[in-house]
Amino acid sequence: MQISKKTGLIEGVNFLASPNHDDRTDENDISLIVVHNISLPPEQFGSEHISQLFTNCLCPDEHPFFAEINHLRVSSHVLIRRNGDIVQYVPFHKRAWHAGISSYQGREVCNDFSIGIELEGTDNQAFCDEQYHSLNVLVPALQDTYKGLAIGAITGHEDISPGRKTDPGPYFKWEKVAEPLGVDLPAKAEVCR
Repeated sequence: MQISKKTGLIEGVNFLASPNHDDRTDENDISLIVVHNISLPPEQFGSEHISQLFTNCLCPDEHPFFAEINHLRVSSHVLIRRNGDIVQYVPFHKRAWHAGISSYQGREVCNDFSIGIELEGTDNQAFCDEQYHSLNVLVPALQDTYKGLAIGAITGHEDISPGRKTDPGPYFKWEKVAEPLGVDLPAKAEVCR
């Protein structure tokens, strides 16, 4: 997998530009990966609704839940679908709006220095092997491109926004990320299930 540092895009991956991003406070400070989960409608997979949410095209009349979230202006850098396919929404050198109120190791506003990776899934269901495979190919490619992204600097949304967020949730297997990358994730040791 190749990532262009100039464009911030993964080569050969579907790119759907989200308007929900802005410039980072420091384009060279990319030092964290945040793992999320998302499904739209909740608990349902395989639709284009996630892309519609991230591109401000979600129709509020298609599902009652969409009327509740249609006003949100959110994005992630990428989505990894259940089959492992990756869709990119925001170039990595730009700030995606994925973390909200957050803190990591004493640093506030994680959007400033993190990359957001959404996995199509829920807190209540196992993720697919294809998703772990794609994640384990993407993370080293990001580390090769962005040298400030230390090995092991990966965490969940639930850990940077405790009490406010619960994703990626109890079914995300951190060991399936740590072992293939050859890293220890001590910050995750207490929450691995």
